[in-house]
Amino acid sequence: MDFTTPPHIAELADKTRAFVYDKIIPFEKDPRWGGHGPSDAMRAEMNALAKAEGLFMPHGPKEYGGMGLNMVERAFILEASGYSMLGPVAMHCAAPDEGNTHLLDVAASQMQREKYLKPLVEGGRSCFAMTEPDGAGSDPMLLSTTAELTSDGYVINGKKWFITGAHGAAFMIIMAKIKGGEHDGEATMFLSEMPRDGIIIAKDQNTMDSSFCGAHSVIEFKNLVLQEEDILGEPGKGFQYAQIRLAPARLTHCMRWLGSAQRALDIAADYASKRMAFGKTLGQHEGVSFMLADSEMEIRSSRLSMLQACWVLDNGGRGTTESSMAKVQCSETVWNTVDRAVQVLGGKGMTDDTVVARIFQDVRAFRIYDGPSEVHRWSIGGKVIKAIKQRNEEVK
Repeated sequence: MDFTTPPHIAELADKTRAFVYDKIIPFEKDPRWGGHGPSDAMRAEMNALAKAEGLFMPHGPKEYGGMGLNMVERAFILEASGYSMLGPVAMHCAAPDEGNTHLLDVAASQMQREKYLKPLVEGGRSCFAMTEPDGAGSDPMLLSTTAELTSDGYVINGKKWFITGAHGAAFMIIMAKIKGGEHDGEATMFLSEMPRDGIIIAKDQNTMDSSFCGAHSVIEFKNLVLQEEDILGEPGKGFQYAQIRLAPARLTHCMRWLGSAQRALDIAADYASKRMAFGKTLGQHEGVSFMLADSEMEIRSSRLSMLQACWVLDNGGRGTTESSMAKVQCSETVWNTVDRAVQVLGGKGMTDDTVVARIFQDVRAFRIYDGPSEVHRWSIGGKVIKAIKQRNEEVK
């Protein structure tokens, strides 16, 4: 077991940290960062800075100008980018574009790569439409959006919500069940340019988090007509492709938000080192120093779990269980760390005098996005029971 960070990655992570600290953190006071995320103009300005530093698209395929980092390598870079919640936006490694890049790289045809993947890697935006208000979410088997096979093509009807980045997206990946034909009832992914007839942004949802470009939206599909060449990958393999996208996307969420948790911890520790109370600094009181220590230890163990899951993926494994465990560990560590930071800061932590209050609002979603902690625990617990039954059978 070699825990040495490759020198070129350590250097790149240091460069990323310096870039985020010097060039991106100043944007955190920019009024263009609103309740539905940074504006497109602000995003473009930050993207230009990242491109100038050679830090744009760390996960993108090299053939289109990305850096082509594997999962372990990008773990260091994306965590460094997350030191500001605007860092991943600046470097174009935020959700949902990061996950869509990976999915297209794996499943898209050559025509689709040129039409969708290349512009995305160069700085375009996209969205991913799977979650539905009355079903599909943690349980994708409840998918109700349909793609009816007709003489005109596939006619898509249905409703999605929490579709991140719909405003300003150049294209959308749509999950729907085919109705009719050889693949009747099978989940399939489609690609569609935006905007276009048949895709309606019905409503923007006012959510606690505010660091994703293009808001979270309710989308209605009304007789959207797509063709066979718009199918991503193969028909009937929507759920398999969702899993291909999901494990890496879980882990990149871990990377980015661990960076935000580290930022909150650093701000709290700095405050605790200076703020006087009852004759000594806050950091000299055990009640505070123990909170800081717990956060430091939890971040360390969560990071190691996340890196091991990345290693599994890089070595050809599915990483389903490993990424599920890391997602629960990281999401709860991030929440605990930021919550403690607010507590250490006291009244200051409730204000916008620091970025901690905004981080606090954003990271709450992490215990829900990409599968709630309860669903992951249910899945992992089932595997524990299955393993012990199998072991007992082998003993017999």
